[in-house]
Amino acid sequence: MPYHSTPLDLAFHALSDPTRRAVLSRLVEGEMPVSALAEPFDMALPSFAQHLRVLEDCGLIVSEKRGRSRWCRLEPARFNAAADWMEAERRRANARLDRLEAYLDRAEKEAEPHDKPD
Repeated sequence: MPYHSTPLDLAFHALSDPTRRAVLSRLVEGEMPVSALAEPFDMALPSFAQHLRVLEDCGLIVSEKRGRSRWCRLEPARFNAAADWMEAERRRANARLDRLEAYLDRAEKEAEPHDKPD
């Protein structure tokens, strides 16, 4: 079994948390300041900032300081890497299921009684 890259592991770790997934869903609408991102969440700003740090450390978002505010936006490349990995695994699983189906079909045909001419 191949070892998975650290960036991919970090991305899936980040995606495992519902708060971080909600942040990403909000950022799909476009970049926004941290204060606006934090509004719907019932947590202190330092706790929310930790979630943003995890997202930024794995490359799912990028943030930049603009004046007195910090703005966040999605970084699609890391999503593409995760999606590519999942698609490759899906194809591999489907190929195994196809082989299993073919094997079961052969086994069923071999188990059928052969018609003997009278």
